[in-house]
Amino acid sequence: MADLLVRGASQVLTMKGPGPAELGLVEHGAVVIRGGRVAWVGPEADLPAGLGDLPELDAGGGCVLPGFVDAHTHLAFAGDRAAEHRARLSGDPYRTGGIMTTVAATRAASTDELVEATWARAESALRQGTTTLEAKSGYGLDTETERRLLEVLATVAGRTRVRIVPTFLGAHLAPTPDYLDLLVEEMLPACAPLAEGCDAFCDVGALSVEESRKALEAGRAHGLVPRLHAEELARTGGALLAAELGCASADHLVHTTPEDARALAAAGVVAVLLPATSFCLRSSYAPARMFLDHGVTIALATDCNPGTSYTTSMPFVVAVACSALGLSAEEALRAATRGGAAALRRDELGCLTPGAVADLVVLAGEHYVDIAYHPGMDRVAAVLAGGEIIR
Repeated sequence: MADLLVRGASQVLTMKGPGPAELGLVEHGAVVIRGGRVAWVGPEADLPAGLGDLPELDAGGGCVLPGFVDAHTHLAFAGDRAAEHRARLSGDPYRTGGIMTTVAATRAASTDELVEATWARAESALRQGTTTLEAKSGYGLDTETERRLLEVLATVAGRTRVRIVPTFLGAHLAPTPDYLDLLVEEMLPACAPLAEGCDAFCDVGALSVEESRKALEAGRAHGLVPRLHAEELARTGGALLAAELGCASADHLVHTTPEDARALAAAGVVAVLLPATSFCLRSSYAPARMFLDHGVTIALATDCNPGTSYTTSMPFVVAVACSALGLSAEEALRAATRGGAAALRRDELGCLTPGAVADLVVLAGEHYVDIAYHPGMDRVAAVLAGGEIIR
């Protein structure tokens, strides 16, 4: 439970305020951390008296912001699909069935192999400023492997300083006619104790709206927070289902309409946008501006997975969101921090206000626009998790 004074910052972004572009910017700011949480934030010239010999971190004139909250990843898997990606670059379309390639590799991998590979991806995310991430199962599609993937996530969570929020995604595909019955009757009772959320892939070639409803309602009966992959490949009604069920988030949302946006806003469902996936697939991007215009809270996430977005870099996602989704730097950073926290229903994350968890990123540049200005470059100078210096 660290105590620390972070000073010497050109800017501190607190994310205070409700607006989608409000950063709560403090010029020449400082942050006092007590017991791993933010105790005070403000201009360094106004630092409170009585700090004593509090350990210090000099930000070196860099910008300080909350740790990134990556609200959608598929972190636990084995193998890769480089051949599939190469084929796609040659003009072959994305095939949902490619998931089964990863399922086969994941089932064949040992638990130790899965732990090491998942831990390495978590550490990669941490080095790039991600201090919280949601991570799904979904590459088992049988009871034993789905539970094993959640156990792997729990093991990795004990080895890394990244906060991992586990989600059960047994409803990634429905490979057999009786699969959903198996999911409800056997998989969920076995897996729910290891998860916080329940997700379903509602799209063409995956689950229908009614199949997704069945999976999410069953998950809710086990106390799991519902989430939904929706409208990635086509508009099938997934966004409206997410609104009807009051899901914490609806994710992807490439093929959505103003009707969908109005429903999500009214239901308080966060729109988790995944621009790196569209980048890798050379496909259309989600209509971010439409969501903001309709009052929908948006989040940005990596969608880290072996088939369509093999990246752990939230700074890269922020840069793509600015260039391809048309977001301002302010909107993108808000979505990558406070928006992700809203999608995970973790109000104490994604901000630097008194009482918040002291997860911080110090940039190598003096201005927050540096992340969008240097796509693909490492502009993270330091990472703190719970007030402890990790990098």
